[in-house]
Order: sequence, then structure tokens, then C-alpha cells
Amino acid sequence: MAAEGLYHTSIKSLPLVYRGKVRDSYAVGDDKLLIVTSDRLSAFDVVMSQPIPDKGLVLNALSNFWFERLKDVVPNHLTGIDPVSVVAPEEAEQVRGRAVVAMRLKPLPVEAVVRGYLIGSGWKDYQRSGAVCGIALPEGLKMAQQLPEPIFTPAEKAELGQHDENISFAQVEEHIGKDRAAQMRDVSLRLYKAAAEYAATRGIIIADTKFEFGLDAHGQLRLMDEVLTADSSRFWPADQYRVGISPPSYDKQFVRDWLETQPWNKTPPPPDLPAQVIEKTAQKYREALLAVTGRDL
Repeated sequence: MAAEGLYHTSIKSLPLVYRGKVRDSYAVGDDKLLIVTSDRLSAFDVVMSQPIPDKGLVLNALSNFWFERLKDVVPNHLTGIDPVSVVAPEEAEQVRGRAVVAMRLKPLPVEAVVRGYLIGSGWKDYQRSGAVCGIALPEGLKMAQQLPEPIFTPAEKAELGQHDENISFAQVEEHIGKDRAAQMRDVSLRLYKAAAEYAATRGIIIADTKFEFGLDAHGQLRLMDEVLTADSSRFWPADQYRVGISPPSYDKQFVRDWLETQPWNKTPPPPDLPAQVIEKTAQKYREALLAVTGRDL
């Protein structure tokens, strides 16, 4: 494991386009991006002050696995160009294993969230209203219960540091048009179902996930950003799943749980993470990669 982790990239051979919570994007000509996954970790929409070693390598490997597996459901943003080939030789180590060269797409301003189980903000919403994001559900469901059918619960992308806002399907239609909204919903549900079926063969439950889409130069919908990683999804070990409790998960829930015990108001600056929390979280991410793909770093 890289002892210190990569917190910030410092690539000088390409122009920086955007630094997100986790990913740094650089322009490769006018029509492509080098997207580098750092070891930064965001919790409650705040970027922690320390990196989680190897996290970016894990997320990149997971995304690439799923992009390949799901490419028949919807095309994606990958170009197949080796990231090492587009940076200066002395910058190669910053991108090796943690970057992709992607098509530059026009991002759709909606996060496509699919929920198959009642957990997190969906559970809170259901307890309050009997519905999740306005979608009425049967009475008497328990925490972590599987839903009768997966549901599409979109969110509006927030500015960096803000919380994404759940929105109705009608609002999605207003943002991107009825046909595109229906396409996004249908593709998202197909992606989730295909991924959940595969994950079940690996002893994993995908409780929920979020997808991001963009349009290419021809107006074709493409899957982009990351897909079915431990950052964008809730993975549960099937053998530890019980209805009525929040199952352990292969993600940053360990950090969230620790943060909930701290006197912190969930705005920057965050508290420093103890060494054991960093190590345990790094371990959880590596476990996710092994569980999903059967391969380790």
C-alpha cells in the first residue's frame, strides 16, 4: 500500500480543467479529458484533510471493471488511450493505475440514483412520508428491506461543498426533456439490475447506487465519471445482511460512523482522521475490489 496516498495531482503538461471532491480533470486536446482519481475522501460532502492510501487505484479499477461489463447496456466515456501516454514521463506515476482518458461529454445536470433497498436518506424519507422521493411504497417496510422493484430517485447535482438535492421525475423532465429523462431512467434501472444480478453471484448486495451521464458530440447518451464504486454505491456482504438493521458495507461508512461521534457540524474544516480510521477505511476499499472483481491491487 502506498504509505501516504495521493492527495493532489500536480500535472503541469496538461491544463487543469476541474478539481472535484475526488477526481482531477485535465484537458487532452479539445475533445478529451484525463481524469485522475486521487486518494481524497469526501464524507457529508466535505473533503477530509487526509488521503486514504490506494483508494483512487481501487475506485479506478472498480469503475473500469463495470464500464467493461456494462458496455452493452449503454456506451461509456472511455477512449482506451493509455493515460501514461498523454503526460510527461516524470508525471507517469501520478496517473498509472488511477486515471483514464475519456471523451469530453456534455454532462447532464442530474444524478441518476437507483435504490433497490430501503436505507440511508431513503429510509428516513419513508419513515416520514411513506414514500421515497415522492414514490409511494407499501406500508410496514423495515430498514434495509428489499424494495418490491428498484426505484429511480434522481438528484440535482450541487456545487462543490453543497448537498445534492433529491428531485422529482417531473423536475428531471423539466431539466433535460421528457424523452431524455425517460431514457436516463430506463438505462439506469437496466444498469442497476444487470450489476445487482452479477454482484449476487459474488455474494454482494448492491443496495443503491448513482450513475452520471453525458452527451457526446452526436447527442448519444454515455455513462461517465465513475460507476458502481464504493464511493457511489452501497455494497453489502450478503451473508451479513439482515432486515431491520443497517448491514456492514464496503465503503466509507466506517468514516461516517466515526465522524458522527465527533463534535463537528459537517462543514469545513473536518476533524483529522485517526490513523486507525484511515487504515480501516483503506482496507474496506480494497475488500470491495476483491469482493466484486475477484482481483486485488
